[in-house]
Amino acid sequence: MEQKPSGSRIDPTVFYVSLVVVLAFVAWGVLFTDNIAAVTGAVLSYVMTNFGWVFVLSTLSFLVFMLYLAFSRYGSIRLGRDDEEPEFRTVSWIAMMFSAGMGIGLMFFGVYEPITYLGAPPHGLAEANTKEAAELAMQFTYFHWAFHPWAIYAVVALTIAYFTFRKGTPNLVSSAFRPILGDRVERWPGKTLDILAIFATLFGSCTSLGLGALQMNSGLNFIWGVPQTTTMAIIIIVVVTALFVVSAISGVERGIQWLSNGNMVMAVLLLLFVLLMGPTLYIANIFVASIGDYLFNLIPMSFTTAANGDPEFLSGWTIFYWVWWASWGPFVGTFIARISRGRTIREFTFGVLLVPSLVSFVWFAVFGGAAINLDLFGGANIADAVAESQEAALFSTLEQFPLAAVTSFIAIVLVGIFFISGADAASVVMGMLSSRGTLHPKSWNVAMWGVLTGAAAAVALLFGGLNGLQTVAILAGAPFALIMIGMVYSLFKALREEKLPSAMVQPGAAPEPGRAMSSPSGAPAPQRMSAKDPREPGSGPYTG
Repeated sequence: MEQKPSGSRIDPTVFYVSLVVVLAFVAWGVLFTDNIAAVTGAVLSYVMTNFGWVFVLSTLSFLVFMLYLAFSRYGSIRLGRDDEEPEFRTVSWIAMMFSAGMGIGLMFFGVYEPITYLGAPPHGLAEANTKEAAELAMQFTYFHWAFHPWAIYAVVALTIAYFTFRKGTPNLVSSAFRPILGDRVERWPGKTLDILAIFATLFGSCTSLGLGALQMNSGLNFIWGVPQTTTMAIIIIVVVTALFVVSAISGVERGIQWLSNGNMVMAVLLLLFVLLMGPTLYIANIFVASIGDYLFNLIPMSFTTAANGDPEFLSGWTIFYWVWWASWGPFVGTFIARISRGRTIREFTFGVLLVPSLVSFVWFAVFGGAAINLDLFGGANIADAVAESQEAALFSTLEQFPLAAVTSFIAIVLVGIFFISGADAASVVMGMLSSRGTLHPKSWNVAMWGVLTGAAAAVALLFGGLNGLQTVAILAGAPFALIMIGMVYSLFKALREEKLPSAMVQPGAAPEPGRAMSSPSGAPAPQRMSAKDPREPGSGPYTG
């Protein structure tokens, strides 16, 4: 079992270096707003121009790697002992996964992205505001929200789960690099990895906070005429930050879990309302057709770079998404890893890739499909409203249905709770990363990272609004995207050294020397656990 009293102490190097750099960023943004906007803009332009192809190729590689593991002999390896059963029931596991990595993004982009592509088709592949443009809009929306992003999460989650639950290392990103770095994971090389993971988590989360604040401000303007200003968005950030800090320090059982469960119910009810009150037949048709388009064009889309596509679209959408998902990798990956103990690599891969992707297909088909239908055939001019205010996309669509004020208020509450539940979980993860991987970071530590996340979101809004948020996400996520390449190599290196359980040996094959014989039924013989299982998290270290 984890030694909570000692494990909850902070790691001075990781904690203080991360704290100083984040505080310096916040101070820079407050005191020299124009300067930070110019510098980050120049760095962003350089990264996108020279390294865009790296993010395109690496993201596809993560998807291929996960599929390879699922279908290979390594697919039967468990994330834990060979005889260990899953910690959570499959239904609960899927339900918890649904709340990870989505939330505010689905609320903000559910209408905004498809309706934007309708008027400006990706890579100029169709004429604007046509049936072809509608199908292309859904196809590329699925591309950005289905298999590729969840492959990014899966790589981080699988690596952390494997080394934590099967090898007994601390619950840290740096622990996954022990096969490469050896004992240096406990010194500066490893600590640098954990610091970069904190940066990616904080700035990736602050982007979602900013998007949520903008959308909540838009909803309040729609219902009660509250002015849409940067000042009002920052006030919303301050209020909601206080709420999610309280939620985070209250613990998973009373805070995060309660919020996630309540939000799932409201999200499903809102989705069913739009599905039944909207163009149901059109939604069903575009759902089926666009999935077919997506699967048929998956490989060509995956290899599109500035050489054969629209550089502006790639940098503003595809590469932004790939790096944003990477910035969420430490947070979502750690969460998924925590709930996946006892599952095989094969069921883990299929569960993480397929289930959330299906949710994204349905969500965007309902909200995006309804908005497209209303714009093309209902005379609603949603595209014009979105061009004027991106964050108003959802409310402009709900306005076309009965009970618009009620559903818009529900949407605001949904965004707020997604805001809180996502941000408080991210704060807990940053507390873990700065406290030697403990599952129980100190409340003050969690609260501090929550406050800094809110502050970073406010600064990003000050120096660039939505573009500022996207810039921060890319600059923070880019280094972690490269770290993920190392994680893939480290995991594969460890898997190749794995002695597979006897149940995985081909029938008739002799057991490997030193391996326990299987029972008459063919299942591995039960292993007697000692008082402290050497594979309990943090009980290692794993030596590779």
